[in-house]
Amino acid sequence: MTLLEEPIAAAIGAGLPLEEPIGSMVVDIGGGTTEVAIMSLGGIVTCKSIRVGGDSMDESIINFIKKRYNLYIGESFAEQVKINLCSALIGDKNVRMNIQGMCSFTGLPKTISVTTKELAGALKSPLNAIIDAVKQTLEKAPPQLAADIVNNGIYLTGGGAQLDGIDRLINAETDITVHIADNPLDCVVNGTAKAVEHINEIEKMYKGDFM
Repeated sequence: MTLLEEPIAAAIGAGLPLEEPIGSMVVDIGGGTTEVAIMSLGGIVTCKSIRVGGDSMDESIINFIKKRYNLYIGESFAEQVKINLCSALIGDKNVRMNIQGMCSFTGLPKTISVTTKELAGALKSPLNAIIDAVKQTLEKAPPQLAADIVNNGIYLTGGGAQLDGIDRLINAETDITVHIADNPLDCVVNGTAKAVEHINEIEKMYKGDFM
């Protein structure tokens, strides 16, 4: 019995041609983990999973704001800051946002106005971990599949793919074109649904049972 692995589901949801004898690369940035995989002929050739994802980014923002501004904010608000204010590339954009939280000195509610530029570096640690995982996976790719990836690009899926500039950051670090999948947040769910719809093809691909 074969379980559909998450990178495979993400790739199917992104519309990649997994059944063909060419290399495809997916970086699935979920809430708790990031899965980086190179696939061909319906299977994973090499992959790396790290416990870094959207939740880690939110935590980094909370710690950054606490340290720099002496302000405590919650996880849900940190996610809003990530979506509306943060960028993976320093200097890529500069917008301003009011951040509400609790002052660590007085214990009272406080609102500060912060720009993207002032938050530069807030996501440095999780982003570096993701970049390292991408590079390490690429280094393990067979030459022919690596050539396919250079020609066809890297595909980003998962909620973390929506972080402003993350595609351009990975491109700058790898010199490979990076595509953000349509509806990246839903790629795993949609890929799983497609696999169930085409269960016969999936069984042939894996040469076994599928669940």
